Amino acid sequence: MADTQPDKKLKAAAGNRVDTVYAGIIESMSSGLYPESARLPTETELAQNYGVSRPTVREALSRLRLDGLIASRRGSGSYVLRRPDRNIKRFAPIESIADVQRCFAFRIALESASAGMAADLRSTRDMEEIHAAFEAMELTRKADDNIGFVEHDLQFHLMVARASQNVFFVTALEMIIEQMRVGMRLALNLSLERERVWRELVQIEHREIMTAIQKGSSVDAAEAMRFHLGNARRRLFEGPSQK
Repeated sequence: MADTQPDKKLKAAAGNRVDTVYAGIIESMSSGLYPESARLPTETELAQNYGVSRPTVREALSRLRLDGLIASRRGSGSYVLRRPDRNIKRFAPIESIADVQRCFAFRIALESASAGMAADLRSTRDMEEIHAAFEAMELTRKADDNIGFVEHDLQFHLMVARASQNVFFVTALEMIIEQMRVGMRLALNLSLERERVWRELVQIEHREIMTAIQKGSSVDAAEAMRFHLGNARRRLFEGPSQK
């Protein structure tokens, strides 16, 4: 399997071993070593290549499946569904992508719950602030102001958390605000050729969240937030050359 092994073995002695394998496979995919539809090396081969245990490899592969980058076929192995944009390393170290993905996983759990509570407990003032953040995003979207768009996007999510009337949701988001900002900017940088479409999609999803909260449907609000953040996580890997 010499032709399917990464050019450089990444040692897992330092840092998180799962992150090391996760980042290494992403780098091999983005470089074209593992192209779309290609079968990845077996768990045993990957474990030997990275100097880790099979459970460590299994967890890294699980993350890649959750990210929609690979799929496993029973009795056949894991296959590349789509290749991360090759320019991803221009905007962030591959090693940091695992942190961004973990942040998204945390946000999906946290913010879907806060959106559901917001639908039940939001006040008139809360809805005014959510609408204000949404309208500010609209202005920056139409002005092609990407920096302003990201900042108002962050504000929108904070306003939804505050509408839950639970300070712990707000505090949790405030603690990861910089990681959220990094993820948003990274996704936008990787979509430079179609940034307007990216912003439009984000706004369509935000409107669904806002509408569900306004009508008081906790189930719809939670699902709309989960759908939005899941899409945001997938958009992180969609480079300008991909459909």
